[in-house]
Amino acid sequence: MRAKRLRSMVVAGVMALFALAVPSAFAQEPAPAPAPPPATGGTEYAPVPPVFQPTVPGSVAQIVNGLAYAPADAPPAVQQVIWAANAIVGLPYKYGGGHVRSFTDTGYDCSGTVSFALGGAGLLKSPLDSSSFMRWGLAGPGQWITVFANAGHAYLHIAGIRLDTSTAEDRGGLKGPRWRAMRTSNRGYRMRHLLGL
Repeated sequence: MRAKRLRSMVVAGVMALFALAVPSAFAQEPAPAPAPPPATGGTEYAPVPPVFQPTVPGSVAQIVNGLAYAPADAPPAVQQVIWAANAIVGLPYKYGGGHVRSFTDTGYDCSGTVSFALGGAGLLKSPLDSSSFMRWGLAGPGQWITVFANAGHAYLHIAGIRLDTSTAEDRGGLKGPRWRAMRTSNRGYRMRHLLGL
């Protein structure tokens, strides 16, 4: 009786080892996968690609193939202004362009360009004209961002480069929103900035 019981235990152990070694021989048929939930309208569309946010080391922005690369050492708001402006670089000059509540237009004038860039970083709630920029923020140059404005024109210096629609001191001669080198003279303009920037 004892030998029969021992043999039974050995057979059960061998079968258990065999089942571990060859699980598919003893596996049950897998349950069918549940049907996927019905598609909604949102699943049919690809996600919005992230905005191109190029950076360069240091504290000075660089213009690469017409777009500005934000300095890695700049505050996030400064980087956002640069990346926002990149979205309209190359669009045509359009008198009154950009002076809509959403900032979005098919072309931009000087103050519309500055407004779009600042609005893209949440630094401006609605577009301003160049005369209004003469009173915007605080007087004088900023550490990172300086708006230059007079009654007829506005442009922006940011992290060592200039956002402007004017071809002044630009050998390319192209009008409309573009990144350009800093001007050697800003005579005739009021300088304005925001506290901390």
